[in-house]
Amino acid sequence: MSLPLNITKRFSIITRYRYKWVLIIAVAWTLIDVVGWVRFMSRPYNERPDSVYVFLTPGAVIFRAIVDFAMGIFMGNLLIFRLRKMFRNYSMLLTFIAKTIILIVASFFMNFIVHICYSIFTLHVSFAQSLLNFQGEVLHRAWIFDKMSNWLVIFIVTQLLIEINEKYSPGVFVDILLGRYITPRIEKRIIMFLDLKDSTPIAEQLGHQQYFLFIRDFIAGISMALLENEGRIYQYVGDEVVVSWKYSEANTKTCINAVIAARRAIQKRSEDFRRKYGVIPEFKVGIHLGDVTVGEIGIIKKDLAMSGDTMNTTARIRTACTELNHKFIASKDFIENIDLKDWQAESLGEFEMKGKSSSIELFALKI
Repeated sequence: MSLPLNITKRFSIITRYRYKWVLIIAVAWTLIDVVGWVRFMSRPYNERPDSVYVFLTPGAVIFRAIVDFAMGIFMGNLLIFRLRKMFRNYSMLLTFIAKTIILIVASFFMNFIVHICYSIFTLHVSFAQSLLNFQGEVLHRAWIFDKMSNWLVIFIVTQLLIEINEKYSPGVFVDILLGRYITPRIEKRIIMFLDLKDSTPIAEQLGHQQYFLFIRDFIAGISMALLENEGRIYQYVGDEVVVSWKYSEANTKTCINAVIAARRAIQKRSEDFRRKYGVIPEFKVGIHLGDVTVGEIGIIKKDLAMSGDTMNTTARIRTACTELNHKFIASKDFIENIDLKDWQAESLGEFEMKGKSSSIELFALKI
């Protein structure tokens, strides 16, 4: 189910993507806890030593689900947003351990709320007695080793899934998980190669370490703009980004919008770049449209790979930007599939592409 357009526009695609993860976490954890609790309550009472849970009523199940979901939203938000910022500059191992400990503490608090509410509203005992009951259950060996160890596993698996998913562009991990591209598919896609202009003199000017930081900031700035315009980032190669869109008339316009948004993103941060590096980055773009073969590749490290003449041609179009002294160049195939004003695209004529038997007409984009 998608949100209304006026709501989704208020948030960046990254924010919407992360809120989606918060919702997934809340639903998954709620289902795990409720199903586990119902199974526990279905056991004979003598197999539930020192437990205050006696009655399995619809109201108790619904109430537990509500509390679980509310705490799942809170803990998911904590994991996806708050802790991410808090541990941004720490190692992955330290971050992993710290997040797990914080989540365990939060889950303990969640169980406290559920326990107290169940005691007061279902068993109708006093708050003081509820605290004593909770203390007795917490001190029981089974509670510590069974319940909390289960949540420890859940938290670890959740973090692993998040880390694995973020290795890929949004949607790619799901494709790999579901095996959509185990058998390679031929798809018509819009391909864009984008890379830094004048990278060699900039690298000489800044030196190795500063140049790397410069590239990292440059990539971060343009990547957000590309993702905002529904681009699927295929790979980063040094200072180059390869992006694709599944072909549609709407996506040809989206591709152009992505280039404009990337340029604006750099312009907004121009003073930051000038202050930190003494250089404001510029980039060049090559765009083409055609069939590509998409499939899983790799054994130890799996990924989705795209191959074919379209990929090679796009790379050469991007190289032509330097030779023809234009920032943004697109193929005739792309231009014929997008409704541009006459002044927005200027024919550069037919050009021979290395490795291709026939020439291709190129257009400079005036955007």
